[in-house]
Amino acid sequence: MLKNLTESIALTADTSATRPLRLGMIVPSSNTCLEPQTYRILGDRDDVTVHSTRIPVTRIALDADSDQQFDVSGMQAAAELLATADVDVIAWNGTSGSWLGAEHDRKIAACITEVTGIPATTSTLAYLEAFDRFELQRIGLLTPYTPDVNLQIASSYASCGVQVTGSRHFDLSDNESFARVQPRDLLEGSRQLLAMDPDALIFLCTNLYGAPAVEQLEAESGRPVLDSVAVTLWHALMLAGGAPLDARWGRLLSS
Repeated sequence: MLKNLTESIALTADTSATRPLRLGMIVPSSNTCLEPQTYRILGDRDDVTVHSTRIPVTRIALDADSDQQFDVSGMQAAAELLATADVDVIAWNGTSGSWLGAEHDRKIAACITEVTGIPATTSTLAYLEAFDRFELQRIGLLTPYTPDVNLQIASSYASCGVQVTGSRHFDLSDNESFARVQPRDLLEGSRQLLAMDPDALIFLCTNLYGAPAVEQLEAESGRPVLDSVAVTLWHALMLAGGAPLDARWGRLLSS
């Protein structure tokens, strides 16, 4: 028979030791792409970890019910949960600001920082930072969305000084379905858009597997290709003071 333990010994640990950077991500609930793709992009890096919480998002359309999914109050509640993990930056990892307008996402980021004290960004703000930093004024746009959403995105970008030279879409609105589009399905439309001589091609949607197609398309065209998951990760790392991404995920994002 085992003897009862009569002594409990406290162990010690250096909890002040340097830890990896922690990136907090607010994820659309039906998104099945961005988390695994983010891990693949980071590969074996041990200088950063990623921590997620979800908000309800199931459908992308231009109506009040869809817009309500991206209310600032919901983002605030999600950010407050992430803040308890002592993350170094918080990103709304969704592209809704591309059709709701950049100001909508600036309000999200400002609210998050105000209530948590943590730097914040969004996928849309990350793209706008990339457009400005790399002087990209003319872009090809590929999304899984419906054509009216693409038109609204083009209008929103135009107000920020960015021209959409051409767009392609898969005419989908159910958010879960976006991740079912295969990277190979993006190639034909991407080549058509790159033939229009944009400054860059962008895959707009964090539930679309665009990142695996980036390296091939950049090699073929000689032009930058940007994926939403990679761009959001790049900007979050920048805000947190981390190293950039490997060039295979977008040559612009490696510097």
